Amino acid sequence: MEIDKLKRVIRRNSLFDGSRRENDAEHSWHVGMMAMIMSEHAPPGTDLAKVVAMLLVHDIVEIDAGDTFVYDTRAVERQSALERAAADRIFGLLPADQAKRMRDLWDEFEERLTPESRFAKALDRFAPILANHHNEGGTWPLHKVTARQVLEKVQIITEGSATLGAYAAGLVEASVASGHLAP
Repeated sequence: MEIDKLKRVIRRNSLFDGSRRENDAEHSWHVGMMAMIMSEHAPPGTDLAKVVAMLLVHDIVEIDAGDTFVYDTRAVERQSALERAAADRIFGLLPADQAKRMRDLWDEFEERLTPESRFAKALDRFAPILANHHNEGGTWPLHKVTARQVLEKVQIITEGSATLGAYAAGLVEASVASGHLAP
């Protein structure tokens, strides 16, 4: 019942059609599906089942910590401590063996030390760029986000998948050229 609360956490990003903002549960499902569909862009030998599991777990902490807008530097500074406390509480609701498995997945995603966690993080960062590009800039103009700021996130994508990173960089260029993203 606790994870149902994820449906109430509203993100800054809109759906691809721009009709409304997405919630965290929709986002987690979407990036999990992206992992399966874009698996050819994962590093060779990547355990895709583990990537999908990480993506399903990665935002559960936002039930307590809320969604942090990736371009809000002050909020990002506070994010880690809030999310760690949330992870302690939420995963602590589970039986010990399940709590350990879920917490290990979440920690691995956050640390970005494995090919699986870097690919999962790449997809997590790629999805909003793709949505904003197809949504006439989406939240970028509203929050005065610049191409430089988005390209910093593209670096994280490139760490997990060179091909997705190159594609995301192309989306940034196209968004600037169309006037949907400030240079």
